[in-house]
Amino acid sequence: MSQASFIQFIADYGVGDPSFGEVIQKLILLDPLLRVHPTSVQKFSTLATGFWTHQYAMVNPLSTMMIYTNTAPRKDDKEKRDAGDGEKLVYAKLKNDVRVIGVNAGYCFSFIKPFISSLHLVNVANKGSQFRSRDFYPEAVVGIAHDDKPFIGPALDISKIPDAPESRIAWIDGYGNLKTSMRKSAVKFHSGQTVIVTINGMSRTALFTDGSFSVHEGELAFAPGSSGGGDKFMEIFLRGLSAWKEFGKPNIEEEFAVREA
Repeated sequence: MSQASFIQFIADYGVGDPSFGEVIQKLILLDPLLRVHPTSVQKFSTLATGFWTHQYAMVNPLSTMMIYTNTAPRKDDKEKRDAGDGEKLVYAKLKNDVRVIGVNAGYCFSFIKPFISSLHLVNVANKGSQFRSRDFYPEAVVGIAHDDKPFIGPALDISKIPDAPESRIAWIDGYGNLKTSMRKSAVKFHSGQTVIVTINGMSRTALFTDGSFSVHEGELAFAPGSSGGGDKFMEIFLRGLSAWKEFGKPNIEEEFAVREA
């Protein structure tokens, strides 16, 4: 396998947070030839992390790419933490040879679960620093990127990864479109059918279409979006306006429902 030279780095630091700069600087200190691209997701959102992990891994994947994720809400144990301990770092190799290394929390690995060929614990410290993603994990990320076997620990049971939920808001883009975790293959409506979309108690009439732009300006659509590869994720789209505002500015991970009108 070729060594990774490009890293998609997904974390729940805020946009422009210096934490991104510190982690990227550490990665490049360890390998000056690395290129690293940061993606910021909502704090503690393992769903958004998993969504973008899938998108980067399955749509236009690079043979020299690794995905590094760090969204660690530390919800595996509600008791007092010892020395910054939290969910463990794991390594997944996908069937398309993309490599993913990240904290095994919530839904971080759920969207790629069907595509994982092997899953391993990473031999690295998971406690001893509040900033594990800078102080400990980069050595393992770069080591595995260079095919250093000692970093790859015991095999893990892929079936223990939770399945991705079907009816959640997975992302809100800059236009206010609501990208959902529902696949096109799970939808049984016919093109042009009127449906009712409900989010946070607010219901709106929408048109189910096979393409977002087959509605008039100002009309709400429930349509396959731009994410998801061959089986698109459904999107709630208000052409020319913001579906996010229309539904009262819901949060990522919020549930939605859709039914026949």
